[in-house]
Amino acid sequence: MDIINDEYYMRLALDVATKAKGQTGINPVVGCVIVKAGRIIGIGTHLRRGGAHAEVHALEMAGEEARGATVYVTLEPCSHHGMTPPCSERIIAARAAKVVVAMEDPNPKVAGRGIARLRESGVEVKVGVLGAEARKLNEAFIKYITTGRPFVTLKTASTLDGKIAAKSGDSQWVTGPKAREMVHTLRHQHEGIMVGVGTALADDPLLTTRLSVPALHPVRIVVDSSLRLPVTARLLQDGATRTYILTTERADPAKIKTLEAAGVKVVASGAGKHVDLRIAMQRLGQLEVGSILLEGGGRLNGAMLEAALIDKVMLFYAPKIIGGAAAPVSFALNGWDRMADAVQIGQMEVEVVGEDICLTGYPVYPGQTKR
Repeated sequence: MDIINDEYYMRLALDVATKAKGQTGINPVVGCVIVKAGRIIGIGTHLRRGGAHAEVHALEMAGEEARGATVYVTLEPCSHHGMTPPCSERIIAARAAKVVVAMEDPNPKVAGRGIARLRESGVEVKVGVLGAEARKLNEAFIKYITTGRPFVTLKTASTLDGKIAAKSGDSQWVTGPKAREMVHTLRHQHEGIMVGVGTALADDPLLTTRLSVPALHPVRIVVDSSLRLPVTARLLQDGATRTYILTTERADPAKIKTLEAAGVKVVASGAGKHVDLRIAMQRLGQLEVGSILLEGGGRLNGAMLEAALIDKVMLFYAPKIIGGAAAPVSFALNGWDRMADAVQIGQMEVEVVGEDICLTGYPVYPGQTKR
């Protein structure tokens, strides 16, 4: 039985925020619950970039009852005029007595100013209730707003012996239907999905979200140093969402024109023979892609790992052993000479998904400290 206290109401606010994950673009997901005299009188969540914030939805539901109430919000109320007016001013105008905040806003435009404004106006403020949970919920937003680069989640599906396909190249299907459904949910929750041109050529994927209910499609991103992707590729034909191709400054201008005529945005990232993945992440950040689900093959996964550009891993393992020295693996990389230099995975969680298991964690690169 849950005990009713500050954490009880903050968990409700976090829960309603979680349901909108993937809908807010580069904005954070935020939930708000307003309580007065032992009753919940308002609930709200941020639903889309440019739309009303969670506090506004909750205050509108509460109406005049908000006076003297306690407002629980998962992220510090904003204090600046952006696409919408400051939420801190709305709370002050509603005469709320207390605001409980899970975490301060890492956005430099806010960064404690909303909390300070509330306190200056006589509103009691308590900060840090379920702060760790709030930071995890908005880990992509925190990375993007503080660095300008997208938060990258690597997803792989492999057999127990680490193969992502048979030696023939057949990969239909490594994992079961429940795991695949979970992956499509992850696509809905990320702004971009990224693969290498090898995967695009071998599988001719759509890279869209396919669930039993309507869902959002991420921006499709293909790493293609030599512009080998043909305009006949399925992901260039359906018009379901935007498509970006990452290439180099050496790319053939004629091929760029052909692709752009097909509706593709070609993004030059580096002057070398291969795409500079660090520059590519900066370019994607400038294009306001705040989170990426990396579904690459072994080479792209390995290159991203070697460049320390993966923020989170979700490794799905099927209870199968396929073997084959030539069968592709999750990570094809040069590797390190000493076991002490290996990339470790911190904060590991294990979940059973249908007949498969999913290991989730955060890479700890050589020289870094575990979270």
